[in-house]
Amino acid sequence: MDARLHQRSLLATWVDRAHARPIGAAALVVAVVGAATILGAWYFQHGLGLRPCPLCYEQRYPYYFAIPLAVMLILGEAVGSRRRVLLAGLGVIAGLMLWNAGLGAYHAGVEWKWWLGPQTCGGVADFSQPIDLRKQLEQMTIVRCDEAAWRFLGLSLAGYNVLISLALAAVAGWGFLKGSRLAPERE
Repeated sequence: MDARLHQRSLLATWVDRAHARPIGAAALVVAVVGAATILGAWYFQHGLGLRPCPLCYEQRYPYYFAIPLAVMLILGEAVGSRRRVLLAGLGVIAGLMLWNAGLGAYHAGVEWKWWLGPQTCGGVADFSQPIDLRKQLEQMTIVRCDEAAWRFLGLSLAGYNVLISLALAAVAGWGFLKGSRLAPERE
């Protein structure tokens, strides 16, 4: 009984803190979930040997910008940065994640053959040394954007990226809205 009360009080404490400091709470969620997402992508690539295509790499860039920005927002709130700067940072994160959700949806559509993918989804040979060209072509591994390397419950990694990016955009948007409604800061 005491364990359930303690768990409930921990959750209530975190929720209370999130409502009291929504900018920092949203930034913390973006940083943690974003880092977990990138670590998961690296695990699939390096641990399981699933080679990413060019669109897969492009879908990582918003995380590479959003995670450090979220950490800077956490630090900025801790040192008393102006709220409008912190809100602008959350706005940028929300925009990045919405863009990434669109890119992930495009990639998922390419995988389902709903539309064609970009021309860059294939191997690239180095033509600077034509003597080795045949050897390069024989050793080249082409990673296609229109073939999902892995699916779970019918969704590929691009599909899961859409869901995660939309969730992070919603969290950043929540932090922005709640943060802009806080009592005015002292100038």
